[in-house]
Amino acid sequence: MRIAYSVETVRAAEQDLMARLPEGTLMRRAAAGLAAACADLLHRVYGARVALLTGSGDNGGDALYAGARLARRGAGVTAVLLAPDRAHPGALRALRAAGGRVVAAASGERALAQADLVLDGIVGIGGKGGLREEAERLLAHVRCPIVAVDLPSGVDADTGEVRGAAVRADATVTFGTYKPGLLIDPAHEHAGALRLVDIGLAPYLPAAPDAEALQHDDVAALLPRPTAESDKYRRGVVGVVAGSARYPGAAVLAVAGALRGGAGAVRYVGPGADTVIARFPETLVHTGPPAKAGRVQSWVVGPGLGDGAAARHSLDDVLGSDIPVLVDADGLHLLPSGGLHGRTTATVLTPHAGEAAALLGVSRVEVESGRLAAVRALADKYGATVLLKGSTTLIASPGHPVRVNPTGTGWLATAGSGDVLSGLTGSLLATGLSARDAASVGAYLHGLAARRTTAPAGAPIAAYDVAAAVPDAWRDVLG
Repeated sequence: MRIAYSVETVRAAEQDLMARLPEGTLMRRAAAGLAAACADLLHRVYGARVALLTGSGDNGGDALYAGARLARRGAGVTAVLLAPDRAHPGALRALRAAGGRVVAAASGERALAQADLVLDGIVGIGGKGGLREEAERLLAHVRCPIVAVDLPSGVDADTGEVRGAAVRADATVTFGTYKPGLLIDPAHEHAGALRLVDIGLAPYLPAAPDAEALQHDDVAALLPRPTAESDKYRRGVVGVVAGSARYPGAAVLAVAGALRGGAGAVRYVGPGADTVIARFPETLVHTGPPAKAGRVQSWVVGPGLGDGAAARHSLDDVLGSDIPVLVDADGLHLLPSGGLHGRTTATVLTPHAGEAAALLGVSRVEVESGRLAAVRALADKYGATVLLKGSTTLIASPGHPVRVNPTGTGWLATAGSGDVLSGLTGSLLATGLSARDAASVGAYLHGLAARRTTAPAGAPIAAYDVAAAVPDAWRDVLG
């Protein structure tokens, strides 16, 4: 699992560690890891041209010390100083002693334009706001891969927000632990490939991170598996309340996701029974209301449901039950404004940015630019687990670290994709997973299925293709 901590927490841990080490040890560890990562990217260090675009402070010092290591291995290293009077003095001496060159920003264009690799050491994890004009001007001359030192300059390490111009790195070498902004868009798009360098910080970090991202092994440990004594009811039954005369396909897609989510059976309630049975004859169907449909272990309500009296009654019916409920799409518009704090069982909400904006009473732009704050606010407002769909899907439950789904792809931006995700996640709820785990595993498998569907050609996909590929994604996770 990738875990991420806020700047304040990282700074405190660094201070605790530095108090136990000789002066400069931590920076030398960071620089060694950074230089090794750069050597891997260069393939051949001797004769390579490396440019360091550095600001003041420790971030620039990390870049300069790494540059000194590369220079000692035969690279031609030039440091372009944005703040010559405030450059890290010890690191600057080390670079010069290793044969590196130092130039002022005003004459740095040539070194950047001719480089085989550029290190972004402009601003560290404490930086706020976008790049200054001089840094932006110099970056325009770069024609080679950029490696960000700790995180791309101009992005917010804590939130993933980008308020102005920012470095777009091909790779980011971060130290000690991941920072939330490296995992969350829009900053995640600026980070490129991530590499974590161990500098001994782990024992000084708290047990609970600010954000975390599941990996294959984590998901494999959570996936439900039938036992020898399992039958379709012991494996869980998920109820799906979806579809309408206007959106009959939503019922089919939600059921498709549910059938592939690990539960033993799917009950469909709604007006699309004939359409659902024609595609999936194994589905158990009922015309409604949900409370009369038979035993289920979870409900999925909302995809294509509409906003009429019948839709409202169905939502009230399932929210009044004592089993886990997932609310999506049209169901979100019908939620009580006061939240769902009165429910004693798990509730999952799965909005996209536009739906989240409506629930919070803010603009869509505000949600998209501050996804971490938005998902936390929704979880607190509604007392529910919230899966905020988007370029990086986030899962928030009150009192827990936010989870970041690492398998998303732009190909999921297609009609009906969310219906499949709702059915899949609701089915995982029926198997007994917690709301947070069901949402996390559902998003992970959904993204992985989409990637399998597009690979290797990257051809456009439809939502039904994603549902069909979920078993393959499941097998990928289990190895």
